[in-house]
Amino acid sequence: MLPRVPAEALTGSTASGLDLAALRAVAELYHRYLTGILLALVQRHGATRASEVVFRTFRRQHLEKFLPGLQKLGLADRPPAVACAQYHYLSNALGGVKVEWIPETDRKSWVRYLPPRWIFDGTAVCGIPTEVSRAMLWGWHAHNGVSLGNDRLGFVCTSMTTDGGAGLIGYYVEEDRPLDPTERLRFAPGEVPPGPAGELPAVSWDATRLAKVERNYAMEYVRSILPELCAVLGPADAGHVGRTAGRQVAMQYADTVAGLLDADGNAEPAEGPGSFARLIARLATAQGDQVEVEVGAVDVAVAGGGAAETFVRQRTWKLMDGIALPPEGFEAWNGLFEGLAVLHGPPPGLRVDVLERLDLGDPFFEWRIRRR
Repeated sequence: MLPRVPAEALTGSTASGLDLAALRAVAELYHRYLTGILLALVQRHGATRASEVVFRTFRRQHLEKFLPGLQKLGLADRPPAVACAQYHYLSNALGGVKVEWIPETDRKSWVRYLPPRWIFDGTAVCGIPTEVSRAMLWGWHAHNGVSLGNDRLGFVCTSMTTDGGAGLIGYYVEEDRPLDPTERLRFAPGEVPPGPAGELPAVSWDATRLAKVERNYAMEYVRSILPELCAVLGPADAGHVGRTAGRQVAMQYADTVAGLLDADGNAEPAEGPGSFARLIARLATAQGDQVEVEVGAVDVAVAGGGAAETFVRQRTWKLMDGIALPPEGFEAWNGLFEGLAVLHGPPPGLRVDVLERLDLGDPFFEWRIRRR
């Protein structure tokens, strides 16, 4: 029997029992993975299919999150236009998005997503077509009135960052007549908000709770986009796009993830399979999963006597809990681990083999990590 390392021994836990550095690393990795998938979609499949994936992703999130979110944030009893604008302000601000709410009347209320745009972070905004950005609004903002049972409520977009505008800006408006489905989202470039941003009560959450919210915010986007990617492209193409994007993003942000994990002084040198397994276990634990590491026999030929191979077992998959996903969806997600492994230690990095598949009926995911 190989020696087993319990999950609690792998983490740099705070007094709350949570690994704050790993929460932040998970949020960063999933955030970048989402943006990478969107760019890969545009580049490999064009703006039309990318827009369809984005529309379906945001509609899925809307149906799952909007009405419960209104209740959770205490907004359900406010006028519909105000409640919607404040919902988008509060829910996005908690996730780390730069956003403002601007009041006008009880029937007209503004929201402004300021640069840098969270979802199209950095120079990625230059590669996102306007129709893809519009698909986000059709998927979510245009459906708020429908979900509220108010056929007079729509959203008017007045500026888009993807057009070079000073942010994604618009307002919810409750009209005097029912809106046709094509009128639930309209565009009126040039209209400007009536005044400065409004003030809402500040959220006085501690750093750990805010880190959990940011982790959840990023993970929920990936949870939503992977099944829609498979539905629109078909599993085979979706698996290829998602896996390639995952590898690329993980390689690009491997240093960032390692730096975040080292922020609490608990990171280990990027050397062999054992240290990489513990890194993956910290990330999995921060995602809310049950994970364990088994260290293989020591290889005396390796400098320092490091383990020749190590096994990671993950017994839950909180990211996709309750979501029907074809096998290629796992392969897309697993590209993140493959990319991180490439840059762990001296070139050519480590090899990660999948031995067991929880999504295919095995009792857990099992990865064997070894030197190439």
